[in-house]
Formats: sequence, C-alpha cells, structure tokens
Amino acid sequence: MSGRARLTLYSASATLMAACALLPLVKPATWFLQAVFLLALQSGVGALTRRVPLARPLTVAAQALVTLMLLTLVFAQQQALLGFVPGPEAFRHLGDLLQAGTDDVGRYAIPAPLSDGIRLMLIGGVLVIGLAVDTLAVTFRSAAPAGLPLLALYSVAAGLSGGGWAWLWFLLAATGYLMLLLAEGRDRLSQWGRVFGGAPRSQGLDAPSGTVAPVRTGRRIGVVALGVALAVPLALPALDGGLLGRAGAGVGSGSGGGTISAVNPLVSLRDSLNVDEDRQVMSYRTNTEDTQDMYLRIVSLDDFDGTAWKPAQRRIQDVPDTFPTPIGLGADVQRSEIQTRISAADWYAQDWLPMPYPVSKVNISGSWRYEPVGRTLVGDHGQNTRGVQYEVTSLIVQPTAAQLANAPEPSKALKREFTKVPSSLPAVVADTARKVTAGSTNHYEQAVKLQDYFAVNGGFTYNTRVQVGSGSAAIARFLKDKQGFCVHFSFAMASMARTLGIPARVAVGFTPGSPQSDGSMSVGLRDAHAWPELYFEGVGWTRFEPTPNRGSVPAYTQTDTPGSDSPTVPKPSTSTSAAPSTAPSASSNCLAEQKKLDACPSQSALATVGSKDDGTPWFQILGYTLAGLLLLVVPLLPMLWRMRLRSVRLGAHGRGEADAPAYTLATWLEVTDTAWDYGIVPDESQTPRKAAARIVRLGLLEAEASEAVHRLAAAVEQVLYAPHPRLTAGLAEDARRVTDALGARASRTARLRALLAPRSAVRVAWAASAYWAAVSARLAARRESLLRRPSGQNS
Repeated sequence: MSGRARLTLYSASATLMAACALLPLVKPATWFLQAVFLLALQSGVGALTRRVPLARPLTVAAQALVTLMLLTLVFAQQQALLGFVPGPEAFRHLGDLLQAGTDDVGRYAIPAPLSDGIRLMLIGGVLVIGLAVDTLAVTFRSAAPAGLPLLALYSVAAGLSGGGWAWLWFLLAATGYLMLLLAEGRDRLSQWGRVFGGAPRSQGLDAPSGTVAPVRTGRRIGVVALGVALAVPLALPALDGGLLGRAGAGVGSGSGGGTISAVNPLVSLRDSLNVDEDRQVMSYRTNTEDTQDMYLRIVSLDDFDGTAWKPAQRRIQDVPDTFPTPIGLGADVQRSEIQTRISAADWYAQDWLPMPYPVSKVNISGSWRYEPVGRTLVGDHGQNTRGVQYEVTSLIVQPTAAQLANAPEPSKALKREFTKVPSSLPAVVADTARKVTAGSTNHYEQAVKLQDYFAVNGGFTYNTRVQVGSGSAAIARFLKDKQGFCVHFSFAMASMARTLGIPARVAVGFTPGSPQSDGSMSVGLRDAHAWPELYFEGVGWTRFEPTPNRGSVPAYTQTDTPGSDSPTVPKPSTSTSAAPSTAPSASSNCLAEQKKLDACPSQSALATVGSKDDGTPWFQILGYTLAGLLLLVVPLLPMLWRMRLRSVRLGAHGRGEADAPAYTLATWLEVTDTAWDYGIVPDESQTPRKAAARIVRLGLLEAEASEAVHRLAAAVEQVLYAPHPRLTAGLAEDARRVTDALGARASRTARLRALLAPRSAVRVAWAASAYWAAVSARLAARRESLLRRPSGQNS
C-alpha cells in the first residue's frame, strides 16, 4: 500500500474512531453504518483524484461535491434531479431536515430517537469532519492540524453525553489521531529512501533494524502522551458548572439522572420534553391552607450578560441553623411562619434544593452548602435531590400595596448590582418599559403596570409553539411577536424593570402544584416555572407574575388603586383547586401535542447548578491556580524570554578585557534584535557600520540615538579586527538609548507587538534546530564509528 493510500485509510479511521463518541446520543446506532459507508466513498474519491493527479483545491472540491451528492441521494432522493443531483427543491428539503433535527435535539433527552433530521446532522457532521481531516492530513500532507476537527467532533459529543464511558470515547479518538500521526511520519521517512541503520540483519541480532528504532520511539512517545492525557484530567478539578452547564435535572436513568447541555434558557428549558406524562417531581405537606403562594424556588438568576440570565458567581458557606432575616424585610411587614415537609422523586436529581421562599430553616441530611444572597442550598461533592426528604421552615410575606408604593430607594450597592443591563440590550426594551409605565409615581406602580401589560392588557398570549432566538435580541422579538411562555415573560419583565431603575432578577422553580386526596400537594414536570422578583426596600425581594394563565397573581398587585392598603382578594391559581385530584397538574397549559415542542415548560426550569467557588478542596484551588498561571504565562513566554535575554546581554558580565569580544557582540546583537522587533529585519551580509546606518535610516533615529548606534558598530569592528580587543565603556547605556529611541518612533501597535510578540523570538526555534542538528550529527558519527569497528575475529 502506498503512503498516500495508507494516510487516506488512517484519516478515515481516525474520523470514525472520534465519531464513536456520538453513539450514546442516539438510539438506534444504525446511522453509524451509513456514515462508515459514505465516508469510505468520500475517501475513495479523494484517493482517486490525488492519483490523477488534480490540483489540491480541485481535489477538495471534488470530494465536497461527491459528499453533497451522496447526502442528496440518501436524504433528498425524491426532490433531486436523477435522484442524486441537488437542485433547489433538494436544498430546501435538506434545510427543512436540518431545522427539524435542530428542533429534535432541543426536544429529546439523551438518548434521542433517530429521526431523519438527527440522522442528517450526525452523518453530515461526520462527513464534514472527515473531509476536513482528509484535506489536512492527506491532500495537504499536514496531519498535526487534523487533530483540531477531530477534537471538535469529540468535544461536542462528549460535552452532550457525559457519563462514565467518556474515557473510552477519548481513548478511541486519541488512538485514531496518534495512528494518523504515525502514518504520516512513516510516509515522510519513506520519501527519503531506506534509512541506513547499520549492518544487514544477517550479521547478527544486535544489528540495527532500519526504520524500526525511530518508529518504536514514536510509538513509545505516543503511548506516554496518551497515558498522560488520560490521567491528567482525573487529577485536575472539573471546570464545568454554570446555569446551563451540566445540571442534575433530568429523567435519564443511572447514577446521575439526565443532564442538561442546553445553550440558552431563552430558547427552551430543555430536557425531558419528550416525556409522555406529567411525572411527579416531588410531593409536600404544609401546615397552611393558603398554598397559592407556595412557589418552590430553586435558584435566582441575577446576572444578565446580554446572552442569558444566569446565577452570579457568589461565595457559599455552611448551612446555618437558622437563616438570617431576609434582606430588606422590615419589621412592620406582615408575615407568617409555616412548616413544609418535601419528598423528592427517586429519579429527580437536581443540584439546587427546591424550597418555598424566603426560607428560615432547613432540616436535611447530606452535603449541602448555603448561598446567602439567593438564600438557596446547593449540593456539594455530588450531592443532589434524588429521593431526599427534608423539612423547611419558611415565611409567607404579605406586604400591602401602600408599603410597596412607599418603599424608599435601596442602597446604592444593591441598586448598582441588580439594575445592570448589557449595552447590547435593544433600545426597544427600555422604550417599551417607559411607554407602558408612563404616569407612574413610584416603582411599585411601574411594576404593577409591567405585570398587567404582559398578563392582562398588552395583547400577549401564552404559546409554547413559539420559535425564539437567543440573547438580547430575543427579548425584542418577544415584545414584537407577543407570544411566548414563562421564560420569555419573566426575562422580559425583569429586563424592563432594570431599565426603569428597579432591582430585578429571575427566579426558577415550580408553581405550587395540585392538591391530592390525602392532603398532600403533588408537583409535576408541567409545574416548572420562571418568574421575576423585584426588590423593594422594607419588603425585600418580591414575586410578580407576568405570565398569563400560569401560577397565581400576588394579592399585593391586585388592586385598582396602586398605593391603597386593601388589595383585592387574589384569584386562586388553577393549580390549587380545592378538589382532590390524581391527575397531572392543571397549572400548565401545555397540551398533549404541545409537550413534544421544544418550548413546552419542563423540569429544565429547575435548571441547574451554578458555580461553587467557596469551600473547595485545596487540590482544586491548586489546580485552578496552576491552570490560570499556565493560561497567563504561555502567551507571555516570548516577552519573558526577550526580557531575560536582554538582561543577560546587557548585564554586569564581561567587564574584563578577556570578555570584551563576547560582551560587545552580545550588546550589538541585542540592538539588532530590538530593531528586528520593531520591523527592521537584520541583514547578515552587511558590515556593522552599514547595518548601523540602515538602522538609523529605517528607524528614523535622531542625532543622539544615531551616534549611539554608530559607537556600538565601531566597538564591534574594534573587537573583530583589532589585534588586542579592548572593552569600550558605556555600551549598555548606548543600547538602551537606541531601544528607547526605536520605541518612541514606533506606533502603539508596533510597540505592543515588539513587547508581546517579538520577532527575534524566532531565534529560540533556530537554536533548538541547531541543537538538534548537532545532536543528530554526533549520533550519526557515533553510529558510523561503531559500524567501522573491527569484528574482533582473529586473522
């Protein structure tokens, strides 16, 4: 087999081995056989075109065209010309399949069913990665960069699937890449002809064996590198986290439950949307009959970066015996204390603990930590809610409309943190907020008008079928289309409130659920919910309900005259009917056909674990520190090397006459390297005097710096040609004077490049190459001397 054919085979094999990481994502895995066959055809086309031979771009174009035709034949045969030539209808059909596949990815938990859209995404993705690997490794003969597309394929698959078999998929992908590198190395060696390794094999077992030694060395290096790559991640701290990182919420089986790998809660609160029934997440009993305000809150999202709302990274601490009084809650606000006993389902694995808000005390076993700003509990060292039972003491806070209307301004620090909006927020958000709240005399009236705008008189409809993008633009689209579900309503109201100067955040959790015949309350998947919380000094964080037909509107907002002390009696939530029921929660408008859509509320709203940056073990802190130092130092290595080299060249050495040549030449080399850093490439063919004149001319140096350069050049000529070289005083000062002058004449960009990415740093590579060449020469000489040694036989 020729070298190129071997490379083609190994590149296809490496792609397929990396694609194995996709196998856990979808069932059944029959798509993989199709991918193998189509990738073989794609690689065969590349091999044939390279034998013609065609120009490299034409080879890639031919492979891409055949790949498109193969995908058309498999997925759009009915819409194509002659069954495989793609036309407008075929492209339209493939686009529809991709859109359907995207929807299915957001709709189903892992493993997802093998729909046509998902099958197209999987097979098409493998073929695209295969084409990239084949192009880099075979067509352009550069196997090392081919690891990037392989890494992308593995990373996407491993990031979605997770699980205990991730090490196996990594091992397969890494093995394929190493095979590709070894194949390329062998092919390069073969182009030089037979590597002379010593006497023929017939002379004895101790004779060298051609290319075997370097190949064996390469294999050993590959095995060691692979072992390090597998072992190091086990010793380093995990870097996952974040609101939509890898959360415990899900319906999957196994030790960890399902996972969320979602991108943005604006699009969907993703997992478990393929369930066919409203599964019970938890049940609870409480000693109050007024359960309409028993929202079970999981986490608050208080950081809006323009792409998503997420929990801010805050310090966590040990769970206190009794929680402090909620921030901002005054003594004159009516409140009542209740006790609630909650039991989570055995399949429900969530890192944040669902609790009524605000909590006063929690009695729970296991490893939990307390985040005081959000008054939430988060699992530590893998702790989650699977099957846990716990008791919560909490407050039902009942402010009056007058107390909210007369609330003073909050502290500057709190207002500054919770009224921040990104600069990318469309202007229509703030404009709409001002328009809706026109005529209001206080923040409470503004908040009620915002709530009523969304829930009553703004023309908004609750629609889980809506397709919405992500980021700040999604809020503008929601305000225009006026369709969405709880995520859109809560995110929009919180954003608009912030533009009005009202501290706001978004809470994620569950509505109260449905009463059962035994007196308990049942909370199901469809009770997942998100709502805004606005801060009023003297009352604290206060719930509002802008989502129509969901949950219950707070009593303190149901008044015809904002500011009165007598709010109207609240309307009961549809989820808190007094009639016993074993049916799924009626608090959701998610119909049977809607639960298949990617916007249907699910327990993803419970969403997820945030960053736990306090109380971490020392080895994790050490790992983070080392990783941070590595990320900081590596880009600065050229700068640090130049600073060190400059210090050595201009240092205190070479003060004696014997050291004059070395010191003078080092100083001159520092000047020429500095000029090189500023864009004046050295010309080794010129004399020192001509080189100095060139630096003065191109560097636009003035008289003082020009004289310094010429003095240095004269000193160099003196040590090179004088019978008895002598040391010239002031060389280091002249070198620094030239450096300062070059920097003063250069632009800011040139100065930054000279500092951070000096061109003269290439001397490191040159030195390494020269060292390797010298070592190779010594080894070759030693090998030759061994071969010429007499055999030792007597004559």
